[in-house]
Amino acid sequence: MKHIVSSIFGVLLLLFSFSGVLLAEEMEARRWTHLPTGTNIFGAAVVHTNGDIFLDPVLRIEEGEVEADTVVTSYLHAFELFGKSARMDVRLPYQRVRWEGVLDGEHRSVQREGLGDPMLRLSLNFVGAPALKGEAFRAYRASHTTNTIVGAALAVTLPLGQYKKDKLLNLGQNRYLIRPQMGFVHTHGPWSYELTGSINFYTDNNDYWGGKKRQQDPLFLLQTHLIYTFKNRIWSSMSAGYDWGGASTINGIEKDDDRQDVLFAFSTGFPVTKKSNIKFAYIGGRTQEDIGSDTDNFVLSYSVRF
Repeated sequence: MKHIVSSIFGVLLLLFSFSGVLLAEEMEARRWTHLPTGTNIFGAAVVHTNGDIFLDPVLRIEEGEVEADTVVTSYLHAFELFGKSARMDVRLPYQRVRWEGVLDGEHRSVQREGLGDPMLRLSLNFVGAPALKGEAFRAYRASHTTNTIVGAALAVTLPLGQYKKDKLLNLGQNRYLIRPQMGFVHTHGPWSYELTGSINFYTDNNDYWGGKKRQQDPLFLLQTHLIYTFKNRIWSSMSAGYDWGGASTINGIEKDDDRQDVLFAFSTGFPVTKKSNIKFAYIGGRTQEDIGSDTDNFVLSYSVRF
């Protein structure tokens, strides 16, 4: 029975592995914002996630649920690269996750707490966002109330989170996630339209539970954001996205767990002082497959610029 329960919760983990903090990272508005070179921003965010998990009836598990609380600390540095504006983002999550469900009429649950896998992201705006600072930057933005930015980025999630190869459920994934991205932003006055495409590539986990090897196909994501900035620097956004792919293979056996999700989000940012801001966001995901998960993510973040 213990082996069956562990295997079932392994399926829960596979289905949940794209949610929570990763989903909050993916569905992010204003990631291609033109910043003056030399800008540094420290931030902290709290993400609360809850969701329902839908499994194949043959697994005999019902009422699958997941709940997670994540604290993410972040650092952003804007600089010049090849004469263009670039930025480096670093994010480190700390998570507490609880999976639960009813197996043959008996309630079961598993909980983990610790560091998740950190993420590094390098991005370059190669059209519409020259490397400027001070008065030159302010003059450029004032004279370009209508402009288009095109950028590219490479994000890498490092396998440094809590992971024990004799445990099926872990916060770290024990593999690299490599995510190239392309972005487009068109701004007209207070309105901005943003489109981002991403592909998630996964390296193999050769120390998966029980000495197994876990592989995963690429996951594709398209997301779009409509953003309005008010004169008092308050901004709001409505977002939508769609992901597909990401089927996993364990020891050469395909798990038939392709993802297909509709994503949606609402965000609002408020200035607290001249150099600090608060952001509230809701990010939802709804599976379009019989097997998958529906998740709701609530985000509260604070950032300070210097």
